[in-house]
Order: sequence, then structure tokens, then C-alpha cells
Amino acid sequence: MKFCPKCDIKLKKEGSSLQCPKCGHTEGKGVMKPKKPVQEQAPSNEFNVFEGNEGNETLSTIKIICEKCGNGEAVWWMLQTRSADEPTTQFYRCIKCKHTWRNYA
Repeated sequence: MKFCPKCDIKLKKEGSSLQCPKCGHTEGKGVMKPKKPVQEQAPSNEFNVFEGNEGNETLSTIKIICEKCGNGEAVWWMLQTRSADEPTTQFYRCIKCKHTWRNYA
């Protein structure tokens, strides 16, 4: 059993060589380049379920008056946004103006 000299993690067998799963250090035959670190994206405070017209073809429509433009039809979906012992949140998006609102019923 061998350990990585850089990060002290057990080396795993990759073909005919041993490789560190964390930093990519390789020992033995078939030396490979170390893995590049994955760049993390900055966390976003905005939560988008759908963008633009995405999902309009597959979501169910409902007869409901839009709060913004007064149109009488919207698509709807449900998500569990609170704890499991509370009801799901219903989301509506107007087909005409794309305004989105929710119902916590």
C-alpha cells in the first residue's frame, strides 16, 4: 500500500500505475498529468426553475387570472420548498407575459 507524498491519501491503481484521487500524483509506469482542480462557480442568490419558454410544452395549463396582465391562462408546477411535513408550493407562469407567482396553499 502506497500513499501520495503530497496529500497523504492512499494511491489507487489506474492501469499499470498508482494515482492519487485527490491531486492526480502518479507513480509507476504510464505517468499521467495531474488532474486540474475544478473551478467552483460563485453561489447565486437567484433560484431559476425555468428560463424563457423552457418547459412550457410539457407543463400543464390552468385557467387562472395573471396578477400582472390579467391573462386567463398559465402553466403550473409544484415544488417542495419547505419542510416535508408542510404542503408543496404551487408555481404559476402566465403564458402571455411570463410573469411567475406562487401559491403556498
